[in-house]
Amino acid sequence: MARPEGSGDDELVKKPYVRLAKFWEPVPGKPGYVRCNLCHRRCIIAPGRYGVCGVRKNIGGKLYVLVYGLLTAMNIDPIEKKPLMHFYPGSSVLSISTVGCNFFCLFCQNWEISQSRLEKGLYGTYKTPEEVVRAALEYGADGITYTYNEPTIFYEFMYDTARLAKKHGLFNTMVTNGYMTPEAVKELGPYMDAATVDFKGGGNKEFYRRYMGVPDPEPIFDTLLAMKKEGWWIEVTNLVVPKVGDKEDDIRRLARWIVENLGDETPFHLLRFHPDYKLRNLPPTPVSTLEKLAKIAREEGLKYVYIGNVWGHPLENTYCPRCGYPVIERQGFFITAWRLTKDMRCPRCGYKINIRGEYRGKYRRWHIIPW
Repeated sequence: MARPEGSGDDELVKKPYVRLAKFWEPVPGKPGYVRCNLCHRRCIIAPGRYGVCGVRKNIGGKLYVLVYGLLTAMNIDPIEKKPLMHFYPGSSVLSISTVGCNFFCLFCQNWEISQSRLEKGLYGTYKTPEEVVRAALEYGADGITYTYNEPTIFYEFMYDTARLAKKHGLFNTMVTNGYMTPEAVKELGPYMDAATVDFKGGGNKEFYRRYMGVPDPEPIFDTLLAMKKEGWWIEVTNLVVPKVGDKEDDIRRLARWIVENLGDETPFHLLRFHPDYKLRNLPPTPVSTLEKLAKIAREEGLKYVYIGNVWGHPLENTYCPRCGYPVIERQGFFITAWRLTKDMRCPRCGYKINIRGEYRGKYRRWHIIPW
């Protein structure tokens, strides 16, 4: 595996996984300093120093990304794992990741890669966009998902891969914390098809500060509006952390914003927390808490509310908003019953279910690609 650190900067910039970054500018009045405009932190970075994400470095007054194609995972997943329940249901995706993140979540389940800049530096196996797309096609994937760690921080590789993937008939999706700037969303816009935007703790500002190292979650809403403007399919998740991130008022406020700004047919997922990384003193989220918050989300007008990380729960299924008929049944990440008509209508009452793309109907176990 390649390890970028430990080399002089002159040698470092010659590495294939080190590329000139997008979305940065010199800082007026501060020679050699640059401002990164890729995420809402808009880090001002001194010469020789890194941005908060740990994978962007100011080298000689220019900003470089150090993880271009430096992959830590490349797996085939069901799209429902993202989770995307209403976008090409039953399809499979090639999922890729690097290391690094612009958040510091104390409960991160993928901390080995997302927080690697803190734990053990940068590492990975170098792949080109062509190799990633070729793997997706060879394994019969329907699309590529940029996931596991925050894809914003490997934007340049995601952008190049997504452009190539579209040329080969693949769709692109991302699982993101939503901190990408609107200008970055706009440039990526023509090549990205769908996004799962992950909130934690109901978007509570104090929760984001204390448990995630994020000063303010408010910019996420600007990013969501930018995604909507670009025509991306959007599903919203919220990790419910017991005792510290499970306030009813926060869920009510978040659900209401989604209804008013994204639409009442936007799928909304309430995810169960499990102890991990540096927040192991809390128990898993009680299922009763998830059910109570799901009821609140429906009361605010959301038509498709799901409970995640609770295999076998009835709210893994999709129900017709008009008559309540279970039009799609699921077990974990897999569809076990598909009852919609070809034009995505409830077979009982004819209600049009909000789904983008056709049902692919693939039952595939996810697996790690040898590489």
